[in-house]
Amino acid sequence: MDDQGRPLDEKIRRKEAKIGVIGLGYVGLPLAVEYAEKGFTTLGFDIDRKKVEKIRRKENYILDIPNERLAACIESGKLQAFSSFERLGECDVIYICVPTPFTPNKDPDISYIEDATDEIRKRLRIGQLVILKSTTFPETTEKVVLPILEQTGLKVGEDFHLAFSPERIDPGNKKFTTANTPVVVGGVTPRCTELAALAMQQVVNKVHIVSSPRAAEMTKLLENIFRSVNIALVNELARLCDRMGGIDIWEVIEAASTKPFGFMPFYPGPGIGGHCILVDPYYLSWKAREYDFHTNFIELAAETNEDMPFYVMGMVRRALSEVGVPFRKAKILIIGVAFKKDIDDTRNSPALKLIELLFDRGATHVSYCDPYVPQIEVRGRSLRSDQLSADLVSKSDVVVITTDHSNLDYRIIADHARAIVDTRNALGKVKGVKGILLRLGSGMRF
Repeated sequence: MDDQGRPLDEKIRRKEAKIGVIGLGYVGLPLAVEYAEKGFTTLGFDIDRKKVEKIRRKENYILDIPNERLAACIESGKLQAFSSFERLGECDVIYICVPTPFTPNKDPDISYIEDATDEIRKRLRIGQLVILKSTTFPETTEKVVLPILEQTGLKVGEDFHLAFSPERIDPGNKKFTTANTPVVVGGVTPRCTELAALAMQQVVNKVHIVSSPRAAEMTKLLENIFRSVNIALVNELARLCDRMGGIDIWEVIEAASTKPFGFMPFYPGPGIGGHCILVDPYYLSWKAREYDFHTNFIELAAETNEDMPFYVMGMVRRALSEVGVPFRKAKILIIGVAFKKDIDDTRNSPALKLIELLFDRGATHVSYCDPYVPQIEVRGRSLRSDQLSADLVSKSDVVVITTDHSNLDYRIIADHARAIVDTRNALGKVKGVKGILLRLGSGMRF
């Protein structure tokens, strides 16, 4: 029951429940739009005033949401955005969708979760449902969020409800969106699970229930660590193929992919980026130490992936050596700075790490081209994206392909570059490369 005696499940089914979303980024804003489109009054909260103002002006900043969808939600009044938390108490269902980065020492930073939970605590009332979606280590829901909320004297499962349902956002994925990607839900009590599943079912096609928040939290980590480990495997094999020469890892992966069972293709690259795959192994290894357990295999995979920008740095030096240009005087052009193709997300991008390394080692002429990312800030330097052209490429001593956006003309690079470092196999099927080509995982040089 809420404080007026109405069952929350009834309010959800009648679309009378008011939805609150804390954190209007890649997870929170698409979720808020889904609820608003389904007819729920949805209040979005974010401490970034610029995001809030953009939403109010119907200016979309998430590529996965068509502009017209966001605009329609604002115009209908179903979606409102706020930079203060004053109206949080109105919400019947509250989602926490805030960042969970790590510290420079690779320890979890859950301060955003704690701050968001504290804002809820100040306004917590009988009948509310709180669902944590931010990726985190097991037991965060029950040992961090729950104690903060119970400082009010209200009891979970009786007065309010609490669950964990990990986000499964894949930026740039046109096939799987918030609405059609199945989600996992685990509540602190059976009633918490029931209500959280019901709330999610209003905007998601399939909800899978697990026994506890801890199981749901570990599920998210397994999903992403699975990818981290397998990417590390092919990254290591790519480096071996470079060393051996005469073996092309891209050809090998294509051949292995013909096996209809027992194999799933993963691809090498300059490193991994985004929020989850890079961060999650360290969240789990940190938590495991509490139980005197060391996740050696998982940590080694993470270290292998994080070492890739350093390896690419070595490839750049090799390419410059081939054309006879000193590193400190070289004009280095980076192609793509988003963490993966066809998106504008630069979080933990290996391309940015590579640019940092170039600056740290004394490079003085570094430029980049990325149609999705107009400007970046690296080591206190502001860089703007250049337009890809024959003139830009021909004036560069080495071109480094770190993100293989689909809308770039790789023929220009093949025809006009003196030297190319291709970390994504973007030129794998381009015939007639004129300059020197170092392709990650091929051991080949033309």
